[in-house]
Amino acid sequence: MNESSTDRIVAGLRAWIAQSAPGTRLPSSRALAAEYGASPVTVQRAMHTLTGLGLIDTKPGVGTFVRRPPVTHPADYSWQTGALGPAIPAPQALPESQRDVVPGSIELHSGYPCPALLPGPIVQAASVRAARTHHALTRAPAAGVPELQAWFAAEVSAGSAAPHAARDAIIVPGTQNALGSVFRALVGQGGALVIESPSYWGALLAAAQLGITLVPIATTPAGPDPAELDRALRDSGARAFYAQPTFANPLGGSWSPERGRAILATLREHGAFLIEDDWARDFAIDHAPAPLARDDAEGRVVYVRSLTKSLSPAIRIGAVVARGPARDRILADRAADSMYVSPLLQATALDVVTSSGWRSHLRALPEQLRGRRDLLLASLAKHTPSAHVAALPQGGLNVWLRLPDGVDARATARACASSGVALAAGDAWFPTEPSGPYLRLNFAGPEPERFPEAAAILEGVLQDQLRG
Repeated sequence: MNESSTDRIVAGLRAWIAQSAPGTRLPSSRALAAEYGASPVTVQRAMHTLTGLGLIDTKPGVGTFVRRPPVTHPADYSWQTGALGPAIPAPQALPESQRDVVPGSIELHSGYPCPALLPGPIVQAASVRAARTHHALTRAPAAGVPELQAWFAAEVSAGSAAPHAARDAIIVPGTQNALGSVFRALVGQGGALVIESPSYWGALLAAAQLGITLVPIATTPAGPDPAELDRALRDSGARAFYAQPTFANPLGGSWSPERGRAILATLREHGAFLIEDDWARDFAIDHAPAPLARDDAEGRVVYVRSLTKSLSPAIRIGAVVARGPARDRILADRAADSMYVSPLLQATALDVVTSSGWRSHLRALPEQLRGRRDLLLASLAKHTPSAHVAALPQGGLNVWLRLPDGVDARATARACASSGVALAAGDAWFPTEPSGPYLRLNFAGPEPERFPEAAAILEGVLQDQLRG
């Protein structure tokens, strides 16, 4: 008998053991040899494997038995109660977009594009090349690899009469991490920050960790009303406004140039900063407006951009672009927090974004996103008539779906998950009470051909709630 026979016996007995109570006696070696047509030596090999896996116990002269699980006593961590002191209030819980899902689910919950929309081969080749350079064995400057700083500065300054210098860019390990530094530098512990409602949940979380007082203002796909921003700055005394002017998460809209100029004028009147989170710069479907930071010569705009979603979740690289004392203060905070960003990741990112393959990837991406977006919108229109899309996403990765009044968005997400559709309830994107029940759906996930199935399941869940 060969090794495959041993494996066959092991597999068969593992299945038998899984259905048997601890202490159950296994069939004799003779009976197993007859059942599997194996030699006694092969049976012994299988029994030895099962013993090594901790599944059986052998008692000489008595027999072989299904092992009883050992009796364990839970560790006592009660001493930590006194050492830790009073409980720290928990920040906002992570939304469904950050949670694992049951395999086989239709994934509309994530905040990332699926691998099919990433430049995978380019990233893999770049990482191999980077590992062969001196970056694999050295540390990076606190502000980042100079060539990558220059690339980020050039990106935000394209067409500008007042281009940013390379030193204005601070390389960060993903912009979620950077938001904490920006908030500490510009707002301070316990300060006030004006923010759109709804807005990016990660910004809400970063602010909560610093005890920042959020000052929400209503927004639309076209952006907030400058008059509302003026009121919020005046009443709160806040000196910073966090926003996503291009392809806002979750609404998907963008500010017009006129709206952007009006908001910058309002901020100038109050001596306040704009924290411009340009998270979806690489995910334009038709046309992406220029960053507001492009023509900012006075250091009014602190610009944040990430490459993590564009390249790979494994390449957590981004940049904060700022001028003047604000830049120095942010850099000091970053250096205190993490000293520097892995030069190996920086070299990989630089290799990718300066390659011809990256430019080809970006040229092909809008059509891919448009096809997925339109398929999801058509599926919702046909199969989910009780809900409606709040706005046509001009770019980014998401559709913001308004549910019928009286429906609980979180309960809807839970019920859909039980039916094999992973969704993200919109509550997590509001810094105050939600203005209604919403879901955020990612059209850049895997298996877009299953969008109609997902939309039909969602409608069934909504109808159950409405009847209930």
